[in-house]
Amino acid sequence: MTKALITGITGQDGSYLAEFLLGKGYEVHGLIRRSSTFNTDRIDHLYRDFHDPNAKLFLHYGDLSVSGQIMDLLSSIRPDEIYHLGAQSHVRVSFDMPEYTGDITGLGTLRILESIRKTGIRTKFYQASSSEMFGAAPPPQSEKTPFQPRSPYAAAKVYAYHIVQNYRDAYGIFATNGILFNHESPRRGETFVTRKITRAATQIKLGLKDKLYLGNLEAKRDWGFAGDFVEAMWLMLQQDKPDDYAIATGETHSVREFAEKVFGKLGLDYAKHVEVDARYFRPTEVDVLLGDASRARKALGWQPRVSFDALIDMMIASDLEAAKKEKTLVDAGFSCANTERIS
Repeated sequence: MTKALITGITGQDGSYLAEFLLGKGYEVHGLIRRSSTFNTDRIDHLYRDFHDPNAKLFLHYGDLSVSGQIMDLLSSIRPDEIYHLGAQSHVRVSFDMPEYTGDITGLGTLRILESIRKTGIRTKFYQASSSEMFGAAPPPQSEKTPFQPRSPYAAAKVYAYHIVQNYRDAYGIFATNGILFNHESPRRGETFVTRKITRAATQIKLGLKDKLYLGNLEAKRDWGFAGDFVEAMWLMLQQDKPDDYAIATGETHSVREFAEKVFGKLGLDYAKHVEVDARYFRPTEVDVLLGDASRARKALGWQPRVSFDALIDMMIASDLEAAKKEKTLVDAGFSCANTERIS
């Protein structure tokens, strides 16, 4: 049975990837941070008690800032494949926490690669690179486009990208970078702009709130479905030789267009409910991200299946169901405060 280790397994991508690998008969191990509260809701439907002889998903406490811990886990698990998705992944937050972002998002990758080198295990390594690395580079962006990072997060990802290439060349490690453009789903964190829009719009539809505050409405992104993108991660590690691939839909849409579509599908006029708050602007903006994934389509046989409109419909349906439950509680006299504190 093939073993896989996923860092960031409790995140959006980690949950979809865990589902995908379990469906292929893998034994899946996930790295999670110790906390006083559980943050496993995205994978709870996959988990079985480890005493169950049919259990194939196992969780391990660990932290990307602790080299020794990572090395111990790799030595004990000895995974055939490692999917490194863990990071401080919120671009706007990286401006507020640049040192932490550099440590976890950048050096966290180095720590895993060093652990692979020192333990000598034979494994394939996937690094979750980001389209944010392109920054100010003109579209369309592909594997050949020079990076122009515009945030501490993007800069940390650029470091991780190059250290993957260095360890691949220097030590013969099967290490690959997947340069993924924006990918969303109903499991997206609520502080990310797409989910922030669908969550608020469904609440407004049911009278639970009246306003949604956003930053730069003109920023354009290449948005796909996270479930499609995790298949590309797996395909990269099934190749005979490691390489780097851009994964994207080849379409770009503005935040304004996303909001207009979501509110329109709910029979609402977004202009009456959406307001711009300068506090959500980044100190340096990325204007347009548009991916050219032609190399991945040809070499991996990968292509996106879920369209932009279908993605929006999927997210609206999920958040509308959540909003209905919230309204039921409010109507019964319970408080369901959803005040935005930090985003």
